[in-house]
Amino acid sequence: MDPIYPQTPDFIGSDIHQPNSPHPICSSRSTIGSFCFANFSLDLPLFCFNYDDRVVGFIKGYRRVFYQGSTDHRGTPEYPGRTVTLEPADGEVCWGVAYKISKKEDQEVALTYLEVREKQYDEKAYLDFFTDPAATTPAVSGVMVYIGSPDKRHNQNYLGPAPLEEIAKQIFYAEGPSGPNRDYLFHLESALLQIGCKDKHVIDLANEVRRIHPETGLADS
Repeated sequence: MDPIYPQTPDFIGSDIHQPNSPHPICSSRSTIGSFCFANFSLDLPLFCFNYDDRVVGFIKGYRRVFYQGSTDHRGTPEYPGRTVTLEPADGEVCWGVAYKISKKEDQEVALTYLEVREKQYDEKAYLDFFTDPAATTPAVSGVMVYIGSPDKRHNQNYLGPAPLEEIAKQIFYAEGPSGPNRDYLFHLESALLQIGCKDKHVIDLANEVRRIHPETGLADS
């Protein structure tokens, strides 16, 4: 894709969007800045905000991983779910969606909601956002993203890496106020495929969750 937007501080990014949703946009793992990057997760429309435009693209030097614990949306303190965060990874890219919010009052509303929604994520980063894999200049600079860091002093819900089977079982059984953790994973997989992104980490996890027996929790033979 050709770059669509000039460099500007007017975009927000999120972790997965509700495709083809009307204004106002309802999304999860979104951020503000006036550009915010959405790393994708077709979550329930719990938080809504007006936006001017959205564009599919990617950030460089990060990968999407199910290493963040969720005790308030896709799990509970007794049985945390797992949601995605961004992990630094040289040479990799992470596809998602950037949302543009220009009006100050709309930015304030979105940020207020997102600060609650993303309260278990302890870092914000302002990154370059690209729409063309061949481009050396970003379509937008300063796109804001929320990140759950591995620093347990500041991010008590960070769970980190684990064997694929272990993560899949945790996702299969976890459920919170926003619904089953496995729905979050499947919606993420679907939304990424809709924009032509085959994320191996997400696909492998989704396939493993599908193998888990609903009664015993054991993988089907």
